[in-house]
Amino acid sequence: MQPHPNVQAVQQALDDAGARDGSGGASQVRLLPAAVHTAAAAAEALGVGVGAIANSLIFDADDAPLLVLTSGAHRVDTAGLAASIGVTRLRRATPEFVRQHTGQVIGGVAPVGHPRPLRTLVDTALAGYGEVWAAGGVPQAVFPTTYAELLRITSGTPAEVA
Repeated sequence: MQPHPNVQAVQQALDDAGARDGSGGASQVRLLPAAVHTAAAAAEALGVGVGAIANSLIFDADDAPLLVLTSGAHRVDTAGLAASIGVTRLRRATPEFVRQHTGQVIGGVAPVGHPRPLRTLVDTALAGYGEVWAAGGVPQAVFPTTYAELLRITSGTPAEVA
């Protein structure tokens, strides 16, 4: 069976970037037996700490998409983050806004594989893990990588987001 087109797009983006996992091998999207819509569910399915899950959160930042890759161990301080990046309004995006800008659904948004590059912030808390796990384009797909790789493959900016 052929993988979902979003999973294929994410894997292609990982391959094109030469993305690596925590052991230095090529990052490969893995399909889990069931969808994991939360960091806690993903951590449980993978047998890792919730902080090692890189949540891909899309925000509406003054009507422009902002991707925040945050550790599953905490929540984004939207007021503080808005002030630090100079936007007047930062709010969780609607499902339609997310799909429009990523081509993916909430719960499966990957750091890569979008129709166009997104402004991306990467939570500095993820640097504390040798390997982190991110969504792979659909709610049951994930891939291993590292903090440094997330910065590199997304052209992201390190940020304190909590």
